[in-house]
Amino acid sequence: MIAGLPLGKTSFPQRTPLAAALEEIIDRCTECSACTRNCAFLAKNGTPKSIAIGFDFTSPLHQQIAYQCSLCGLCAAVCPEQLEPDQLFLEIRRQHVKDGHFSAKLYRPLIAYESLGSSRLFSWAALPQKCETVFFPGCTLPGTRPTVTLQMYQQLRQAIPSLGMVLHCCSKPSHDLGRTAFFHSRFDELLNRLASHGIRSVLTACPNCTKIFRQYGQGLAVQTVYEIFHAHGLGKTLASNTSSGEVCVHDPCPFRDDLPVQSAIRGLLTDLGHTVVDMRHQKQRTLCCGEGGAVGFVKPQFAQGWATLRCQEAGKRKLVTYCAGCTNFLNRVTPTVHIVDLLFRPEAAAKDTLNIARGPSTYLNRIILKHRIKKMT
Repeated sequence: MIAGLPLGKTSFPQRTPLAAALEEIIDRCTECSACTRNCAFLAKNGTPKSIAIGFDFTSPLHQQIAYQCSLCGLCAAVCPEQLEPDQLFLEIRRQHVKDGHFSAKLYRPLIAYESLGSSRLFSWAALPQKCETVFFPGCTLPGTRPTVTLQMYQQLRQAIPSLGMVLHCCSKPSHDLGRTAFFHSRFDELLNRLASHGIRSVLTACPNCTKIFRQYGQGLAVQTVYEIFHAHGLGKTLASNTSSGEVCVHDPCPFRDDLPVQSAIRGLLTDLGHTVVDMRHQKQRTLCCGEGGAVGFVKPQFAQGWATLRCQEAGKRKLVTYCAGCTNFLNRVTPTVHIVDLLFRPEAAAKDTLNIARGPSTYLNRIILKHRIKKMT
């Protein structure tokens, strides 16, 4: 397609990232239905090509369809042409925001949660002398599991004595909502702070934070805590305190292409004495838990449908995941536990007596954890 000429029903005055994404889908999508068979959103709305041709993405009404996509990337994982329809829908979201049509009111709880995570009230950087590596636990673990988060930090410091810890939000909600300029203003500010203290590497626990740091970290080395825990034999150390059993692993979408992390999780579970049973959708072809892309704000039936399908695939086996958001969302439909609970609270996890904080108490937990860490450094 030539810049300025119609792409389906959409016409842009110049070649934008969205125009390029539309052109690639229109030119290369064969409508083989591999993606529509695996995605409730595409099954309802059609193949990526039919959507690209049939919608006018200069229209704010048509742009809104992109917010029904979870951005999970399963479409790209199953596409024989190696297309990335999820990136098309992210570009549509970005265009929607750029055109001034985005309604922050609809996503107020999510945006407020993100904003607080970057505020002075909740953020903190504990940076010991000669610190070059920091533990970045994200927002949800410190709120739902503050004691476990502290235990993780203490465990990591046995391997890296000069390890620091940063409580902050990576701003991925704004990234995925298409608020690109806002995302970069917040995340670049965080990067500048880390660079000014000589930080060279980040240890992450949250899949979303991991993805953001890897994509936009400007040279920072990024590794998950799960790889370190497995490499140092933490699962074997704690194995005597756990009960074995069959479990299924729910791989979070941001880790669908990350074989080292997937292997570390399964290695930790095996070391703990569990037997991992494969599901149809796992690893590269994992399913969205239902929380991805903030779809629940506009199409809760899609979000619920993905969670229900995951429940069906697990059968009566307990799900283990390594995303606090996935754990919370999936636990509504089937027993789901975070890997860190199996590691640091094995008895409660085995008896299903885990006390996972919710609601307003998560904010208080984050403040308390912040002050505990301040006293340690």
